[in-house]
Amino acid sequence: MRQFVIIGHDAPTTPEFSLDDLAGAAGRLDVLCRCVTSAFFLSHAIREDVRVHLILSDEYTVTFEGSDLRRLNPDERSTAALIRKALEEREEAIGHIPVETSPGVSLTRRGFEGTLDDVASRGTIVQLHEDGDPVVDVAPPSDPVFVLSDHHDFREEEGVLLADHADERVSLGPKALHADHSITVVHNYLDTAGFERY
Repeated sequence: MRQFVIIGHDAPTTPEFSLDDLAGAAGRLDVLCRCVTSAFFLSHAIREDVRVHLILSDEYTVTFEGSDLRRLNPDERSTAALIRKALEEREEAIGHIPVETSPGVSLTRRGFEGTLDDVASRGTIVQLHEDGDPVVDVAPPSDPVFVLSDHHDFREEEGVLLADHADERVSLGPKALHADHSITVVHNYLDTAGFERY
């Protein structure tokens, strides 16, 4: 299983946002939607062995489960509609018990720390950061959980949590990449056993 945790610092926590202005009026929800697309879509298929956790303003987590996903299309607007539908059910989420809001999509009432604690118990935490160890020097981990930020840097308190939880801190190259592009590079890294098998 491959997992991705993406922190959306300004992401909406209510469904009252426009699908027509994801970059402006929806707290750069467009970035998170592109991350979902990069995590799941192949040319003519969906990666079923992937799970994505979107942290919405450290208040809610929307999880996409590749093996159960339905109605996910490779465009930002339809992905944002699934997130909005999840937020419409937020009152049904009690504590850390998830509520399934559509096939393969669920919402929990927890932020970054709770989500990180949960995934750390079942996987190898890898922080993606431009100051990390070069990815070519790091063996692909088993059951990796890649943690990355949206268009903002990690906040200080997030860095502290990651320092406590992360097994690796990895850089994908000499230039900073967009979050969704980073996910594509990570998939190639894993698909090729660390860029060794093509």
